Formats: sequence, C-alpha cells, structure tokens
Amino acid sequence: MITYKRFHLAFPVRDLNTTKDFYKKILNCKIGRESESWVDFNLYGHQIVAHLAPEECSYVNSNKVDEDQIPCSHFGVILDWHEWEELYKKLDLLKINFLINPKIRFKNKSGEQGTFFIKDPSGNVLEFKTFKNDADVFKKF
Repeated sequence: MITYKRFHLAFPVRDLNTTKDFYKKILNCKIGRESESWVDFNLYGHQIVAHLAPEECSYVNSNKVDEDQIPCSHFGVILDWHEWEELYKKLDLLKINFLINPKIRFKNKSGEQGTFFIKDPSGNVLEFKTFKNDADVFKKF
C-alpha cells in the first residue's frame, strides 16, 4: 500500500444541512470542524470543506472522454478496487443517480481502471476511481 499526504479541497454549496446529510449519510464522511458558513469532512482521509456560497454553484462545462461527457470541474478519490466496488454497490442500493455509471476503462491493458461519477445536492461532481495496478496511476500510455 502506497501512503501519500492528504489533500485539502474547498468547494461551494447551496445549503450546509443538505450537504452534511449527503456527505455523512451517503458517503460516510465524518464531520470535523464547522461554523455557520462552512463544514469540514473526512473523505477517505482527505479534508474537504464545503463553503456556503450558493451563487457559485452553477453549470459546469464538459469534455468528451471515451464516449462520456466528463465535467471539467470535479474532484474525488482513488480507492482500492474492493472499496470502489463496495461504494458503487452501496450507491446503487441507495438509488443514487450516477452522472456516469460505473465502468471499467482499458480492460486488460496497462492503466485498467474503474470509474463512476455522481453529483452532490449542490451539483458538485465527484469521481471515484480505482486502478487494477496502483503503479499505473501516473503511468503514461
């Protein structure tokens, strides 16, 4: 297992209570510090911070990747394969709409990866990925 430093990401949301419900109940994030205008979450060991800024929650442009329109602005984490499978199965059971359904890219090739995209209640796009071989994360084609 490769150990990396944690990252920090701040993003805008429309409503803190709805955001807390989603990240806590759907993604199992622990809540850290919070105020009336922001809340910290633990997303798989990384600190993400939802800032109340409804005016900044707007449409996101996309680019075509393979056959999907991938939102240009998105964030997420790379999980171990079994964690990724467990998460997409859980989200499916909870009837969470996938923006891009779970799929395997580059099957049986270097860089084989699983990916799916969802949106939070404010429209922020999250991508969850996994790689068959962790050494392929930054490997060039």
